[in-house]
Amino acid sequence: MKMITPTFLKPGDIIAIISTARKVSSEELSSAINLLKEWRLDVVLGNTIGTEENQFAGDDDLRTKDFQEALDNPNIKAIWCARGGYGTVRIIDHLDFSEFKKNPKWIIGYSDITVLHSHIHKLGYESLHAQMPLDIEKKTEAARTSLKKALFGETHSISYQLNEPASKIGQAKGQLVGGNLSMLYSLCGSPTALNTNGKILFIEDLDEYLYHIDRMLQNLKRNGMFDHISGLIVGGMSDMNDNAIPFGKTPKEMILDVCTDFDFPIAFNFPAGHVDDNRAMIMGREVVLNVSDKDVTLSF
Repeated sequence: MKMITPTFLKPGDIIAIISTARKVSSEELSSAINLLKEWRLDVVLGNTIGTEENQFAGDDDLRTKDFQEALDNPNIKAIWCARGGYGTVRIIDHLDFSEFKKNPKWIIGYSDITVLHSHIHKLGYESLHAQMPLDIEKKTEAARTSLKKALFGETHSISYQLNEPASKIGQAKGQLVGGNLSMLYSLCGSPTALNTNGKILFIEDLDEYLYHIDRMLQNLKRNGMFDHISGLIVGGMSDMNDNAIPFGKTPKEMILDVCTDFDFPIAFNFPAGHVDDNRAMIMGREVVLNVSDKDVTLSF
């Protein structure tokens, strides 16, 4: 299926900041708002910003309504999800993408926003896996620049040097899909679960027990998600935990284990996910992945 690219932004366009998951205050978003103004974009804050119900940015109804209004508003050209955490899966089945299909717009975020990326991909539209407004001032300049380039339609690629020889080298082509491993695992068996055949799969995660990582990888394997992919990209596997009795394997070793029977290239330590250098990636875009012994390049 050929994916539809939302219209790229231009100065004067409106971008909405909305939280589909955890609560966040407008003060916490001030750096991101200033950054958008530097990019000559107009900013509107959703009703979820500054609202709270326990850990959420308002109850499910409010978060659904807030996101729906932004989806339906033709004057809003992009929706930047304020932060992740947990909560997007609670509203995804109540959203109506009819107006979105008439006026596609960029949906931006990562982590819990993997739910939206997966859902939008199945509808046939590209989206942006990128840093969210919260704490953007703490991220690298490359992370911010890559987001701007992606939003404004500038050609960009992601390249980095390897500290050790690659485990599985090669070139792969295909649509880029994926996101947070925990979310991909939780979506298995649902209408939002991804078909990864012929595609390049990206995974990353944060603050999980090592045996949880192995369980999720085994589940993806049993669901056939590695069977016919053309390549695998592994972003940050950050701040992992272990039990008193060690699990005995690193995330990299677990990934190589589940991919033993496959010969697609694998890029480890990719600058995306819960890391300071969280580069923007166009999900659904046909990309080329090159993995050599010395470096990795992802071309959009």
